[in-house]
Amino acid sequence: MIRYALSCDHDHDFEGWFGSSGDYDDQHERGLIECPMCASKQVRKQIMAPAVTGTRRTNRDVEPAQMQAMMMEAAGRIRAHVEANFDDVGGDFASEARAIHEGKAEDRGIYGEATPTEVRELVEDGVPIAPMPPEQVKTSKMN
Repeated sequence: MIRYALSCDHDHDFEGWFGSSGDYDDQHERGLIECPMCASKQVRKQIMAPAVTGTRRTNRDVEPAQMQAMMMEAAGRIRAHVEANFDDVGGDFASEARAIHEGKAEDRGIYGEATPTEVRELVEDGVPIAPMPPEQVKTSKMN
């Protein structure tokens, strides 16, 4: 995996993880990379210092359970950021997202609920949406 510091044409900074530099190039050429804040597809790599290692070989493989825990922690941080900084529009998500997309409502970050049919229609109409990461399961609630 390779991590790139990315930025959009609106100067939003974010990270992207790719299997290889070729994966980034392929996804960029196909227009599959977009800013998570504004959905701009005008994304570029930022200058990064390379991680330089010595010639000594070390085993840095991450166990699958550890990787899953890391991914769930990252998803939890994303969810917390959205809940702290975006407007919760509840069941009005589909109509509010469409209104923002069409310029009929204030351009802002929102989250809420939508039915599978509403989600499909928004995607088909080009409204930029993404699913919320799931809430983290509290270990006290697990069997």
